[in-house]
Amino acid sequence: MIRQLDDRTFVSGQIAPDEVAGLAEHGVTMIVNNRPDGEDPGQPLASDIEEAAKAAGIGYRFLPIRRGPGPAEVGELQDAMRDCGDGKLLAFCRSGARSTFAWALARREEGMGREEVERLAEDAGVSLAPIAHLL
Repeated sequence: MIRQLDDRTFVSGQIAPDEVAGLAEHGVTMIVNNRPDGEDPGQPLASDIEEAAKAAGIGYRFLPIRRGPGPAEVGELQDAMRDCGDGKLLAFCRSGARSTFAWALARREEGMGREEVERLAEDAGVSLAPIAHLL
């Protein structure tokens, strides 16, 4: 299930390579994969999703988050957000939570108010309680 965080950012759980072309039809110009390879059996490889993204004309970043987003991951997500131009960005992980956490930290660092970040995440069905001390 794809959930909207703001006007240009979406998060979801695991996507499959055969779903990527459909994302382009909905304006997605950048995919950020926050899921490490091998996290679950049967999970598509990052390289397979990257290949599908290239075929669909979508930018792709492999930015695995294993425990929680740190400054490097937040900075790389901000770069991806800028690089998607006027298009939309879809970040995914197993459930969408880690991707939402990284987005929240990126937005706070860019100056969005804590209450707004929390409201947008909550509207998307993700609690920021696990990272509240970082906001």
